[in-house]
Amino acid sequence: MAQPERNERQRLRPAPLLFEPSAAVADPEHFFDLESMDDPQELLARATELTLAFRAATDRAVEYQAIAAAQLADPGRFDRLTMADIAERAEWTEDYAKLMVEFGRGLLGGARP
Repeated sequence: MAQPERNERQRLRPAPLLFEPSAAVADPEHFFDLESMDDPQELLARATELTLAFRAATDRAVEYQAIAAAQLADPGRFDRLTMADIAERAEWTEDYAKLMVEFGRGLLGGARP
């Protein structure tokens, strides 16, 4: 039962993502300095940290997308958007926009993220 607890801790405290200098970003082979690591154990550890951090960032970003979609679809807004408008802006299908709006409403009701 320790695994779900560990996953929740990792989700709440992902490895820090360090911003790369613009010169490094211009080099397509450069990725968070992983290419310069010679020790495979160190490489695996750092690559795993980055993977977990990116997953956590993705989860959070999706939650914020859902919250924004729910707010934009709120019938109480004078500038409310239709599902088709939300889908177009987010590059989703209309069905997915509906799911995200519902997910966002659930998050807003639960005071998260």
